[in-house]
Amino acid sequence: MQPRMQNPAVVLSGAMQPIQQIFKAVHSGGVDEQTLELVHLRVSQINGCSACVDAGAKTARKAGVSDEKLATVAAWRETPYFTEEERAALTLAEAATRLADRPDAVNDEIWDAAATYFDEKQLAAIVLMIGVTNLFNRLNATTRQMAGAWG
Repeated sequence: MQPRMQNPAVVLSGAMQPIQQIFKAVHSGGVDEQTLELVHLRVSQINGCSACVDAGAKTARKAGVSDEKLATVAAWRETPYFTEEERAALTLAEAATRLADRPDAVNDEIWDAAATYFDEKQLAAIVLMIGVTNLFNRLNATTRQMAGAWG
């Protein structure tokens, strides 16, 4: 498989910098780095973005995510490896990524569970991570960016 083109955020000058600023803001939101990386990885898995799954696994490992979590994040509900906070963040990430799958995809139960563990600033960081990951997944999958191309 060959990429159809460079990532559009690279092609259009000025597009990558604001996206990188969002990532910087996300990481200043007070959420544990490992949780953010798990959210990024899970969203990328759902969307089938090989470039982001590959890069996400590498950055998660650098952030200290265990091999057990990396190997099982796709099936996190059936494993003992994830904290309640991580589970709440992953539930929110899945629901917000799969908006079209059901009405009220991010229902009050999902939101309230996340709000049990995260304050407003942290929730903002998680929601922004979900959103920017979905953006990159769509850019990369549409243009067939290759796993390994982003480091």
